[in-house]
Amino acid sequence: MRKLASAALILASAAFLFAGTPTLPRKSPDLVITDVSGKPVSLSAYKGKVVVLTFMYTTCPHCQREAQMVTKLQKDYAAKGFQALGAAFNFEDKDTAATKSSTVQKFISEFGVGYPVGYISREQAQGYLAISVMDRYVVPQIAVLDRKGNIVKQSDSTMGSEELQTEASLRAVIEKLLKEGAATTSSAAPAAKAVAKTN
Repeated sequence: MRKLASAALILASAAFLFAGTPTLPRKSPDLVITDVSGKPVSLSAYKGKVVVLTFMYTTCPHCQREAQMVTKLQKDYAAKGFQALGAAFNFEDKDTAATKSSTVQKFISEFGVGYPVGYISREQAQGYLAISVMDRYVVPQIAVLDRKGNIVKQSDSTMGSEELQTEASLRAVIEKLLKEGAATTSSAAPAAKAVAKTN
């Protein structure tokens, strides 16, 4: 009986560990990101727009390049109903809000990021992406939302996604989604603005 219980536990653990990226499309949960001024920015405020949400470490060279690429996309597609958002989560529990804000501010300034970037906890990032605490993953992790607030593309939880990290591929995804619901843009969505002010 003990062997049977142990085998069941091992199988259940294996299924949990290797579940992988959740089925897409799926409804996006809401996510609140704290911007560099300390204000909460709710993802649900952007419903009606096509959103690229990048989960990043401010110290990650791949994330830095992705942020610069997504800044170009923000400039090119903002008027058509596109919004990029960034969520940094490379912080320790002991880090203060001021430390987090300062780190994100420096990231925005140093890499010329032209869309809102704030910070969240590691647990928020993993929860949003449906990544188990046991999963190994790389950054950046990217989610693409359609105008209805559904996650239609998401990075693979272990290796990232070349499709979402290559400019031509990401442009194609965005353009397709912008065409799908061009007539249903929401006037309630906040306008894109520069989050950072350089000192």
